[in-house]
Amino acid sequence: MFFASDNTSGVPSEIMAALTRANEGYARSYGADDIMARVTARIRALFDAPDAAVHLVATGTAANALALATLTPPWGAIFCHRHAHIAEDECGAPEFFAGGAKLALIDGPHGKITPDALTESLATTGASGVHGVQRGALSLTNVTEAGTCYTPAEIAALTAIAKSHGLPCHLDGARFANALIATGATPAEMTWKAGIDALSFGGTKNGLLGVEAVILFDPAKSWELELRRKRGGHLFSKHRFLSAQMEAYLTDDLWLRLARHANAMGQRLSSGIASLNSAALTHPTHANMVFANWEQGGHARLQSGGAIYYDLRPLPDGRETARMVASWNTTDDHVDRFLALLKG
Repeated sequence: MFFASDNTSGVPSEIMAALTRANEGYARSYGADDIMARVTARIRALFDAPDAAVHLVATGTAANALALATLTPPWGAIFCHRHAHIAEDECGAPEFFAGGAKLALIDGPHGKITPDALTESLATTGASGVHGVQRGALSLTNVTEAGTCYTPAEIAALTAIAKSHGLPCHLDGARFANALIATGATPAEMTWKAGIDALSFGGTKNGLLGVEAVILFDPAKSWELELRRKRGGHLFSKHRFLSAQMEAYLTDDLWLRLARHANAMGQRLSSGIASLNSAALTHPTHANMVFANWEQGGHARLQSGGAIYYDLRPLPDGRETARMVASWNTTDDHVDRFLALLKG
């Protein structure tokens, strides 16, 4: 019953087999391997973006930080939700890689920025001229840190506001596959067709050993990102082992099958919690992340029974709160045993 995060799960056999194949013989280094050429072609086809630039890194933090540094000047503000991963879980990496850019935090229900809130934040940024930080870029997260999903229409509404101020737009897609399954959108509809300029295309949380893709839909920034990746220490010498993971991930829709299963397990867990009189959902469950609260005593039963998850700060009335995340290899039995313990 391991629900701490989807990045705590193992690696599917298809990925391990691909790494074994890539280990045979020799290959060009630093991204010049033949596998990477196939990965680039595959991603361009999936996103219906024949000119997109594709660059691989090993971590989501590197993907986000390098992408945002490429889009944002050092004196720029990166507009994001107050609880975005780049704000709460990346140790200042976006600001560091961007040379000092500032995060402009925006509130919004269930992890999502609203058009009105973005408009207000934009209006109050840069008003003091040279004395203040200037508008830099917009960063959205899908799936959000509250487990909810933006639809393509919601993304388009926000990017339209940002672009009316000349801002480029980034999407943190650490759980991008889960968002696609949840909304039924295509990769193109969720990204460049909705106004996204750069995507951090996640793989690690959805079963990969460790690889993420930075996809730039305008290749004009590609060389800058390559230089930033090298200068930041994130260009792998034995790059083929990143490429091999991503190629296997995208073969026969493995990435979507893994996300579909994780989402189904998240929904099973969410529905079970919602059915209990002693428990309630804190946020809507759109994908594989479940936020819930329950009566005191739930944590003790769950943790003594072997359940592992994030025990969050209690609500003002003393109710216990938690975050659970289902993975590609979560089973019905894992979910049902968790629910039985919670029910007592």
